[in-house]
Amino acid sequence: MSSAPRFIHLRLHTEYSLLEGAIRTKKLPGLCRDMGMPAVAVTDTNNMFAALEFSVTAAGAGIQPIMGCQVDLEYEPVIPGQRQVPPAPIVLLAQDEAGYENLLKLNSCLYLRGDHQLPHVTADELEQYSEGVICLSGGPDGALGRMVRAGQEPKALDLLKRLAAAYPNRFYVELQRHPGEDGLPDAETRTEKFFVETAYALDLPLVATNDVYFPKPKFYEAHDALICIAEGAYVDQQQERRRLTPQHYLKTPDEMAALFADLPEAIENTVEIAQRCWVVSERRDPILPTFAEDEVEELRRQAHEGLEKRLAVIPHAASVEEYNDRLEFELGIIESMGFPGYFLIVADFIKWAKEHDIPVGPGRGSGAGSLVAYALTITNLDPLRYSLLFERFLNPERVSMPDFDIDFCMDRREEVIHYVQEKYGHDKVGQIITFGALLSKAAVRDIGRVLQMPFGQVDRLSKMIPVEGVKPVSIEKALATEERLREEARNEEVVDRLLTYGQQVEGLLRNASTHAAGVVIGDRPLDELVPLYQDPRSDMPATQFNMKWVEQAGLVKFDFLGLKTLTVIQNALDLLKQRGVEIDIDHIPLDDKPTYDLYAAAKTVAVFQVESSGMMDALRRMKPTCIEDIVALVALYRPGPMENIPTYCEVKNGVKERESVHPLIDHILEETQGIIVYQEQVMQIAQVMAGYSLGGADLLRRAMGKKIKEAMDAERPKFEKGAGENGVDKKKASEVFDLLEKFANYGFNKSHAAAYAVVSYQTAYLKANYPVEFMAGIMNCDIHLTDKLSVYAEEVRRGLEIEIVPPCINRSIETFSVKEGKIVYALAALKNVGHEAMHLIVEGRGDKAFVTLFDLARRVDLKHVGKRPLEMLARAGAFDVLDRNRQRVLKSLDALVAYSAAIHEQRNSNQVSLFGEAGEDLPEPKLAQVVDWLPAERLGEEHVAIGFYLSGHPLDDYMGVLKRKGIQTLAQVEELVKSGAAVVKMAGTVAAKQERKSARGNRFAFVQLSDPSGLYEVTVFSETLEKSREHLEAGQNVVITAEATYEAEQLKLLCKGARPIDQEASSGAGGGGGLRLFINDSNAVSTVRSILSRTVEAGQVRMKGPILLTLMDPALPGEVDLEIGADLPVSPQVRGALKAVQGVLDVEELYSR
Repeated sequence: MSSAPRFIHLRLHTEYSLLEGAIRTKKLPGLCRDMGMPAVAVTDTNNMFAALEFSVTAAGAGIQPIMGCQVDLEYEPVIPGQRQVPPAPIVLLAQDEAGYENLLKLNSCLYLRGDHQLPHVTADELEQYSEGVICLSGGPDGALGRMVRAGQEPKALDLLKRLAAAYPNRFYVELQRHPGEDGLPDAETRTEKFFVETAYALDLPLVATNDVYFPKPKFYEAHDALICIAEGAYVDQQQERRRLTPQHYLKTPDEMAALFADLPEAIENTVEIAQRCWVVSERRDPILPTFAEDEVEELRRQAHEGLEKRLAVIPHAASVEEYNDRLEFELGIIESMGFPGYFLIVADFIKWAKEHDIPVGPGRGSGAGSLVAYALTITNLDPLRYSLLFERFLNPERVSMPDFDIDFCMDRREEVIHYVQEKYGHDKVGQIITFGALLSKAAVRDIGRVLQMPFGQVDRLSKMIPVEGVKPVSIEKALATEERLREEARNEEVVDRLLTYGQQVEGLLRNASTHAAGVVIGDRPLDELVPLYQDPRSDMPATQFNMKWVEQAGLVKFDFLGLKTLTVIQNALDLLKQRGVEIDIDHIPLDDKPTYDLYAAAKTVAVFQVESSGMMDALRRMKPTCIEDIVALVALYRPGPMENIPTYCEVKNGVKERESVHPLIDHILEETQGIIVYQEQVMQIAQVMAGYSLGGADLLRRAMGKKIKEAMDAERPKFEKGAGENGVDKKKASEVFDLLEKFANYGFNKSHAAAYAVVSYQTAYLKANYPVEFMAGIMNCDIHLTDKLSVYAEEVRRGLEIEIVPPCINRSIETFSVKEGKIVYALAALKNVGHEAMHLIVEGRGDKAFVTLFDLARRVDLKHVGKRPLEMLARAGAFDVLDRNRQRVLKSLDALVAYSAAIHEQRNSNQVSLFGEAGEDLPEPKLAQVVDWLPAERLGEEHVAIGFYLSGHPLDDYMGVLKRKGIQTLAQVEELVKSGAAVVKMAGTVAAKQERKSARGNRFAFVQLSDPSGLYEVTVFSETLEKSREHLEAGQNVVITAEATYEAEQLKLLCKGARPIDQEASSGAGGGGGLRLFINDSNAVSTVRSILSRTVEAGQVRMKGPILLTLMDPALPGEVDLEIGADLPVSPQVRGALKAVQGVLDVEELYSR
């Protein structure tokens, strides 16, 4: 690169031009170096996402970065009611510091208008922020080019003059040449003459660009597929769709010089521009707003006062002197590293949250190891009580920003962020952008779609790509390891094409969104430090640099996390307060026996961190007796450490002796039964055995955890030497080093484990001691998640034996509530009702119950509630207190809504009738005259509204006959299979079925069923599916034969056959033979006949037999037996329906022999 450069690319799109650019930022410097080009500009479309990354990467590789962007210029005024002319691209490059700052401002203009228009800038904004910026006119597709092509040369000339005036000596007329087989594209041919002649006439410089989108011509087809993904088009659609050509690649300087041999100045000016653009985007030291005039003194004051308050109320884990010494030690490190302001800022918004009754978590991550944080109430764990290390959080030997992850109540997290915006200024607070990439599986699916391949084929190919951890492997790696994938590519050209394109676009960026929790706070408006973006779904601006690069730009990240469990706890505490029970959840006893009994029995549905079946199994084995056991379990229950759970449990429960590692360090491992569980233990062992400082031990831990070989090779002799000085022989020291190396890789952060164990304990304490309020609290948190509500309802009714009061118009409110030790079902938990509609009903009811449906209609404007919500209330039985005939209520809703609307319209128009209040003289409409649903139908309608069976189950009526026939419930099967695999028969109501195709093309299904004891899933392979498909549709009641096993602590059921339940119930021994009805009211006979005839008409007659009536009317001299038929429906469902008839005392089965 010693010779003078001939050409510099000034218009280039990286992967940060989302679904448009295919130049990878990390590879760009190498590409430039290979072609002898010492500088390059990045001009991504409407953003500077890549600015800092590109600047650092290019400069580090010896390539001069030119900072810029391509922005869309709104060049025609927007006229209301008329179609807007799309904005056109123009290229801006930063010449100096002022120019870079102005590009940041212009990026704010692109996104922060608040009108949700497409990103654009105006000519006025270009003029306002023009200082230090070099402007390229935009080429043939820019505003000037479009005007020329539209025959509007005078308008183009006016705009060109305006831009030239806005950028004196910094405006260049941009030319492009992308020749194809037929010469230059039409747009370039029609504009170049005007551009050249006008530039010469006005004495303006020309500049040549190539508008680069991909590195080599061979990438063109894959890039075109990428454009199709963005535009929802297909590759094989008409050629006119394509706006780019194979010439939009990264051409060499020689190629560009040859292309513009007739206009050498256009090439030379690229070098001149590069020489003028000397500014780069640089890393900065952390920038924070000033919190106090003397932040060091303010932090000391708050920390000492806070610790004094803490020590006045907590049990001391050490002497007061030790607490004070630890505080002074931490303050010294915080001050020396320059972080007092950070601690003060975090403490301030946490104190504000607590003062406004917003639940805050006890801590998360390594920050819980700081006594200063505990004193400031940032965390709520005494680090001395749990032996947590400050150096794991803030290491004086490894300078990096502290990072507190703060959990807030999920529902009120936004209030805390709003407080921060108000305190520091809305323009100084922002979110952080994140980018979604085209990973291999997504790339295959997207490319397959634009190639118009069959969905099933693409789906099959995508599933052939293995997943490692949580991410799929690359297509290249999949091809190397999966013979099936290679075979597909060999056999079909389109598959080979798909995988080739896929590899070329894989890893490119697909979309932008915002970080779930990260917020930055600056000491000045953020757009003076970084370019800004706005997610259309958010009102808060976001930085255009992602988390890694925004921190390198000097902005400090604060994590505002929403933790649902905190909301659950607060919900429970609020419900307890309603009945006069006040609990300080932060000061509950940590030795509560009912809580540990609950853990030991693994009754932990809805208990934080220990809900999974695997966790429950570990709890049964461990039988926790102290908070340290819960801390250890949180740390152990992960891949790798999990293998140590049996040893921990056996040593804890005295089944096995604890093994000694070395007398010097055994005390460190005492609380974890001789096993290294925590990263902090690795640090302490290095400190005690080998004389490391805790800061040095943290560096050792990091090197081990990241498997940094050079660092490990340097540390081993150091460790052995230090251990030798403490009397440990080299062989033993090397063994301990190996042990540390193994456990450092998956040892857990104890501070984080302790913090989450405390939250887990809080939820377990509430469930053990206040189960009704706790379960109501979690059900309110998941009020719109039917799947979770069904699990919780199951736990409430069967696990805790607590009654759930069904939805009731007079007892329920919008949310789950507690009355007389029962949970009252929430109206807003019904499907498709909405909280606001239910609030109208609850508000209208007030303290006075509704008496009739018409009373409801008069007091609540049912038109505003809506017919759909009212239908759901009727199906769920919420109106039963007003009218038990649910079908009549449902069929009468139109009349009721019209009646209600008429009354409220009169009231709103202030009309008063002769008889009193407005609307009182309106006649009540007649309700529909229909027979109510049968019990099974009622349950089905209830399921539609609630999402699961609440008041009963479709199999309830079958349980007697099923028991006699040896058919087992889910609960029985779970117990049976724990002692070994078994073939079982189970009954169930089909909830859902998902059919899929295997890699070989065979169909199989996952079928979800329920019985009165719970929900379960069976796998059905193709042969069984073909035979039983009609019986496995949603709503069907079936008996299945299945192979049952336990795998990974879960019940696995493989269906071998299925048949209708009535068929099963009526066959063989134990089947029903007939029914005897005991009746004390002869009027019931007509209702019985009606039910039987409706059942026959519906074709639901599988079980037949005689039905006898025994009349027990006191007016008769004795019991009278009548036979009303010898071949009538006698299924369990019919029996249940007959039993519900008013006047029927009981229904008895007559068994066939």
